[in-house]
Amino acid sequence: MTDRGDTPDPADRTASADRGPARDRHVPVMRDRILDLLAPALDREGSVHVDATLGMGGHAEGVLDRFPGTTVIGIDRDREALALSGERLARFGDRFRPVHAVYDEIADVVAGLGLTAVDGILFDLGVSSLQLDETDRGFAYRVDAPLDMRMDQSTGITAADVLNTYDAADLARVLRDYGEERFARKIASAIVRERQAEPFTTSGRLVELLRRAIPMASQRQGGHPAKRTFQALRIEVNDELEVWRRAITGAIDVLAVGGRISVLSYHSLEDRTTKQAFAAGATSSTPPGLPVELPDHAAYLSLVTRGGEEPPDAEVALNPRAASAHLRVAERVRATAPTSTTTSTTKSTKSRKGSTR
Repeated sequence: MTDRGDTPDPADRTASADRGPARDRHVPVMRDRILDLLAPALDREGSVHVDATLGMGGHAEGVLDRFPGTTVIGIDRDREALALSGERLARFGDRFRPVHAVYDEIADVVAGLGLTAVDGILFDLGVSSLQLDETDRGFAYRVDAPLDMRMDQSTGITAADVLNTYDAADLARVLRDYGEERFARKIASAIVRERQAEPFTTSGRLVELLRRAIPMASQRQGGHPAKRTFQALRIEVNDELEVWRRAITGAIDVLAVGGRISVLSYHSLEDRTTKQAFAAGATSSTPPGLPVELPDHAAYLSLVTRGGEEPPDAEVALNPRAASAHLRVAERVRATAPTSTTTSTTKSTKSRKGSTR
């Protein structure tokens, strides 16, 4: 569901107030570097930037402070994040436009606000600081909490639903494909066995199962035994990789010529999709052997960063959550026909195991 320009629910505002202001709870990753790379597109009056993963508003605040002529559209599927960022960014008035949506709806959001193109776009992928810090959301494996993991708690299946209803083959696929877990089949079999005695409801029991199922030698070398399984469940619950594939296509479609798109990713699956999309746009499709470039086949993106930039050591020391970040930025250099043929809202609807997401 998309609520364009909606006001956060008062209940969400109360919850956010109980946990403290967003500015005190979130350090935006590579903020200054991202602002420098977006500056050629945003440093002018009337520019429009989309923060497609608004979170607690740290990157958006940086854009609004540094580029006084820019309006920011902030998209997030998490209503509490919208409430927190709304409080943080209220001082900017109508230069900030919050939208409740999933980021693969970016084209619909932009069109719904009466725009045909935007000048800057940022995606900060993966789980947010808000979601990691709030133990009742179930994202953090170091605290026993309900197995939810939905970024939008108003809809969709939970991590507990996945654990308690998927068969062993589907569970193994999720763990292998999304968590890159070597022991996926062994873990899946153990989950199916244990849920016959009692369904999974909280993270603590799952963590204990993982400690037993994963060999100690692998635990010593590979870090916490739950990290790959929790990543896989989160990606499955929120359909993150499919949403991301749709989102990056839709984002490039609405990027103006001269506009720049920046992507922060935190694991190889996200980064691979980003790299492939940028590389495809930066490569001519003119058939080999032709003496001239065909205008409709020329590259429509230019790579601003070469490879995925990593944060400096000093930033990682201050903000350990930045450690796995990779930043890629590209610039739109020519117009193309839109690649999307149906609305993203329709494409976001997916039925799995009897649940509609």
